[in-house]
Amino acid sequence: MEILMPQLGETVAEGKITKWFKQAGDRIKPGENLFEIETDKVSMEVPSTSAGTLSEIRVKAGEVAPVGAVVAVISGSGSAAAPSTKSSAPASASAKIPPVAPPSAAPRIAQKSAPVTLDPFFEVRTPEGNFGPATVGGRQTTPLARRLAQQTGIDLSRVQGSGPHGRIVARDVPSGGSRTTSAIAAGPSSAEIKALYANIPHEEVPLDGMRKTIATRLVQAKQTIPHFYLSMDINVDALLKLREDANASVPRGKDGNPAFKLSINDFIIKAWAWALQSVPAANAVFAEDKILRFKQSDIAVAVAVDGGLITPVIRNAEAKTVRAISEEMRDLAARAKARKLKPAEYQGGASSISNLGMYGVKEFAAIINPPHATILAIGATRRQATELAGGGIGFANMMTATLSCDHRVVDGALGAELLGAFKNFIENPVTALV
Repeated sequence: MEILMPQLGETVAEGKITKWFKQAGDRIKPGENLFEIETDKVSMEVPSTSAGTLSEIRVKAGEVAPVGAVVAVISGSGSAAAPSTKSSAPASASAKIPPVAPPSAAPRIAQKSAPVTLDPFFEVRTPEGNFGPATVGGRQTTPLARRLAQQTGIDLSRVQGSGPHGRIVARDVPSGGSRTTSAIAAGPSSAEIKALYANIPHEEVPLDGMRKTIATRLVQAKQTIPHFYLSMDINVDALLKLREDANASVPRGKDGNPAFKLSINDFIIKAWAWALQSVPAANAVFAEDKILRFKQSDIAVAVAVDGGLITPVIRNAEAKTVRAISEEMRDLAARAKARKLKPAEYQGGASSISNLGMYGVKEFAAIINPPHATILAIGATRRQATELAGGGIGFANMMTATLSCDHRVVDGALGAELLGAFKNFIENPVTALV
């Protein structure tokens, strides 16, 4: 029985084994942890779904293997086989948009005589539906390979598979075909760049999985999404007063500390959710030949983590209280920094928020996170001279918000309406935030 590298999310193509809990020759029981894997977004312990003996470890701790690669072999429930730690991790997959995975973390175990699927998480055909390998021209194919082939017009029956047991995987699908695709321009090679600094003291820091994914997706986003930007200055005096009053009324525990504390970002999430509800045409994502418009406001919030960032999603944010949003955001941020989020907690969403106000950044324009059509960039609150209603001059707390829009979904007037709705909710917070 072969243990395969599991799929831990739609944007995960490979995983790094950071630890083996068992050694070759050890007996295994169902539910016992076999190894720990780290991807560009999460870290997770992977249990066995079968009893037997761990007869072979093919991917050692510290090595990277693509999704679907054989990482170990478990023999039957008989006597232990001779241990082996041969490393034969296949080359990393080049595609970075793997198929959607159902929520499970148990590895697929394939038996030599008759392949048996124990979990639909590993892209397999089950009575409930097809989550995985389908046969095309007598060869098994993964969902991502079929999707890429459809997009590029490639006939998979003529493609030779390089995956386990000859399966056709994403890297086997050649680019091009009958459908026009957007090519990402290549910059200078690593060798060319290093040559420029050959005589300059420097340190080489290899890219980890998260930084590689960020680099690939953001270059793709800037080259394939027609961005445009809208900015507004927003008076946050009323919001700051509401937050102060709300936090002052929070009950305190025996230690004298408040039970919870609301942040400005919590109110911003709520206001953005309501703005999307007010302008439903902008509560959407681009899906190649169609636009998907949503009934609920699922807000992805950028969280800085070691080596990059991740965007956990607050679902149905428009229907939640600011306190509920605050508590959920704290939990998601803590687990994001520990790389313990589940794929369902950071995938999807209708729009994103990136807030750099706490770093003193006055304003900035963020890159859209595909397939979203919008991302809201929030700058720092500042004291600014403003004209009063009666014509005099006064000072107010101001914040600059910049909206990045995908012009394929959101036109200029629609983007202005959306940003205006957000401004209205922030400047009149009682109408929507309580």
